[in-house]
Amino acid sequence: EVENFGTVCLMAGGFATATIVPIARAMKAAGNHVITIVGARNKDLLFWQDRLEAVSDEFIVTTDDGSAGRKGVVTEPIKEKLERGDKIDRVIAIGPSIMMKFAALTTKPFGIKTIVSMNPIMIDGTGMCGCCRVSVAGQTRFACVDGPEFDAHAIDWDSFMSRQRTYVEEEKRSLEKCRCPETVE
Repeated sequence: EVENFGTVCLMAGGFATATIVPIARAMKAAGNHVITIVGARNKDLLFWQDRLEAVSDEFIVTTDDGSAGRKGVVTEPIKEKLERGDKIDRVIAIGPSIMMKFAALTTKPFGIKTIVSMNPIMIDGTGMCGCCRVSVAGQTRFACVDGPEFDAHAIDWDSFMSRQRTYVEEEKRSLEKCRCPETVE
């Protein structure tokens, strides 16, 4: 959904930076004041800052370790803006589940519509397998067919994050089994 909302804050964590670039471009082209906040664990995991800076009115970088931008997480700058009374009309957050959950918790008291992009495990892309099930406003939705964008304030985050951990052991075994041997020369 792209239109002129007024002031839009885009939040990206980690590799979601790639996803937020075309959204920032589109929101800017629609006439919005675009605030972009990107975060990563460290400076080595940041990328495309120049692309986002070019289409953002405000561009903020955070890193967990403080190696680039300000030390902290992506939700801290928006919380500061909201607490001092800055007007933000729409928030779009894409990244790790925990980041999107805290984006929702941060914006909810201020009544700001917040959209997140849910990226659970998806197997068949038709909703039949049920792997991408998300509880939204008490209703079962499937990210592959009903989303992946949803109202962040309506998601049962605890249930979703619990489901995301379902295959952790299988993922570890698969990673070990498929890992290429390291060679030393």
